[in-house]
Amino acid sequence: MNKHELHGGARYLGGKVEKAIGDTVDSRDWQVSGVKDQVAGGAENLFGRAQSIADDVADATPGLIQEAREKAGDAAARAADVARRRAHEAQIAVRGGDERMLWAAIAALGGFALGWFASGRRG
Repeated sequence: MNKHELHGGARYLGGKVEKAIGDTVDSRDWQVSGVKDQVAGGAENLFGRAQSIADDVADATPGLIQEAREKAGDAAARAADVARRRAHEAQIAVRGGDERMLWAAIAALGGFALGWFASGRRG
């Protein structure tokens, strides 16, 4: 609770008392003055509450920012880990593909050589 909340609350309460006295003695001036103090006190109290809430938010913000940074860092680390695993899997697949291509090329050359020897046209 800050000074605006306290001062506004006290002014509002004083305005209520002033209006009640005005009603009792049938004084229009006291009634109007009491209502004016009630409205002004309520506004100041509301301003003080808004200030307190803003202060609470400002106090909580650094923690929220840090938490967001940590979550973003964790997500980035997980994404990097997945990327590394996928790159490793791709590397293994490419190596396996190279071996298959090598065996296919050897089989093709073997088939060509066999056909060349079988055809009898060597020169």
